[in-house]
Amino acid sequence: MTSLSLSYKQNHRWIRGYGLHLLKNLTVPLTQGPKHVLFAVCDHYEPLWGGASAAHGRDRVARWEREYPVLANEFRDADGQPPRHTFFFPGEQYSTDYLASLGRLARAGLGEVELHLHHDGDDASKLDYDIRSYLAAYVEHGHLSRDADGRPRYAFIHGNWCLANSRRDGRYCGVDSELRVLFDTGCYADFTFPSAPDETQPGIVNQIYWPTGDPHHARSHESGVRARVGEAMVDRILMIQGPLALAPRPGRLGLRIESAAVTARDPGTASRTDTWVSQGIHLEGRPEWLFVKTHTHGAPDAQADSLLGEPGRDMHRALRRYNDGKKFVLHYVSAREMFNIALAGMHGLRGDPNHFRDHFLPPPPVAA
Repeated sequence: MTSLSLSYKQNHRWIRGYGLHLLKNLTVPLTQGPKHVLFAVCDHYEPLWGGASAAHGRDRVARWEREYPVLANEFRDADGQPPRHTFFFPGEQYSTDYLASLGRLARAGLGEVELHLHHDGDDASKLDYDIRSYLAAYVEHGHLSRDADGRPRYAFIHGNWCLANSRRDGRYCGVDSELRVLFDTGCYADFTFPSAPDETQPGIVNQIYWPTGDPHHARSHESGVRARVGEAMVDRILMIQGPLALAPRPGRLGLRIESAAVTARDPGTASRTDTWVSQGIHLEGRPEWLFVKTHTHGAPDAQADSLLGEPGRDMHRALRRYNDGKKFVLHYVSAREMFNIALAGMHGLRGDPNHFRDHFLPPPPVAA
């Protein structure tokens, strides 16, 4: 667990934003009818994590192809959908075998592939070139959505959390204008955060928002405007954050930092799911739709043991409490579907969010 000293591991960067979030939640109007819980697992999916060999990486991916359908078959949301896993695959670990295997999971309706990227000491032109190269490789396997003009569109998670050169020492990125490069190459939304207690955590907490900082400056996502019904921007990417909170330590005194990271040592328990949902992340004007974006690193063996075993099943059993049809309705969504539903809300649509999974961006060809 992490100490709450405001000088320790940069907690001062987000505590104020968290306090503002709690105050804002006090003013959220009551809603009639059930609340819709949109639940996404965004996996920083790195088969070669820990210096694994290519063969070990293939074994890790094959395990997910073999065991994830077994787990997913045991659970359904209110729409009859199984858990939907979004594999944010690192471009620098590209392999035909890995993408083909993930394509078979996508074809079975169990997940989608998006872009994850680790880079260091980069510049904007090289980053643009590399991203377009990775996207072209993913497209060959039928991954990634397409817009009306056939252009590949993608969601993004930055390796080491360092979006737009977020570290003070400039490591693990190097590109101040990264948000502009992402937008220009077809990115529709960033799912990197939260990253607390890391120094890369922005001051904005528990929001879906449009970044408004200078896109040529580092950490341009540090300022933004909350996404709301009736307003949708078309000249920048959307920031979709997962829950960040101070929560009781299980079985102990004091508080812990809850950043929605599902790990082998910290699996998705009933108390954690309660914390995630209770943060009430929503669009301004649509408080009945609750966005719960969790993240994990599913490929390493210990994590896979947990996610594909009983701890993973326990998380989905806990989520059943949010699918009683009276107070809550559960929807398993991919990152793309979460974005589509958010955009539908901004476009003024209401009601059952299941109708808006493909509102703007269609499923990738491999899953269509």
